[in-house]
Amino acid sequence: MKTKTHLSPSILIELMESQRYGVEYQPIVCVKSQEIYAYECLSRFFTKDNLAIRPDHVYSSLHDSPLSLFQVEYQQKKLQLAHAPNMVDIFVNLDQDSYFSTGTLKSDNPFLKLFKGFKKSKIIVELIENSEINDAIMSLAMIDNLSKNNIKTAIDDLCNPQSMVSMAVIQLVEYIKLDRYVLTNRSNRNFMLLVESMINYARSTGKKIILEGVETAEDLSFAKLLNVDFVQGFFYREQFKNVN
Repeated sequence: MKTKTHLSPSILIELMESQRYGVEYQPIVCVKSQEIYAYECLSRFFTKDNLAIRPDHVYSSLHDSPLSLFQVEYQQKKLQLAHAPNMVDIFVNLDQDSYFSTGTLKSDNPFLKLFKGFKKSKIIVELIENSEINDAIMSLAMIDNLSKNNIKTAIDDLCNPQSMVSMAVIQLVEYIKLDRYVLTNRSNRNFMLLVESMINYARSTGKKIILEGVETAEDLSFAKLLNVDFVQGFFYREQFKNVN
């Protein structure tokens, strides 16, 4: 399991009161056409000195207070959707604990209302990695609830050695995102057999595969060899930085 870094309560309170939140839109690119297929909305946080705070540190620190976690995540989603590029699908990360902290899976769930009210394009909700059995149970309930409301889902960080992903969850999502770990371990033949099996499974079941962490032309060439559908990463930051 990953080691979690907790920020002090004073930093979290100050961050929430000041709402120094930002967002970055990272393009998800079609391997064959090299055109933008969608954008992933990435949360950004800043100190009062305008220094970046790692999002995973913020969210892991907030897990001890579900309502605070909901408040920050909800405000981030509102910001992400308000400034989202036009006429292109949007991937948003959503913590299962945030979704369930609202106390309802019905139509009055604030996240569900927010997503259904977004009219620019389609939203695909990315479920964060599962590190506990309870996460997988909540993921299944969340996928079911979103699916009933015609919202597609994706599973993030597949093949990361520090994550535990439910096979039931993988069966239900429409998109599978392969972690950058795949690129850094491309020479591990036994590991790559597993990756290739997962890609073949996605092909057979109509799911789409996205490879994360593409930073070089060599990474892109490898993605083509894997026959994934889409890629994302810093390789495209300069190329598409002015595209809205």
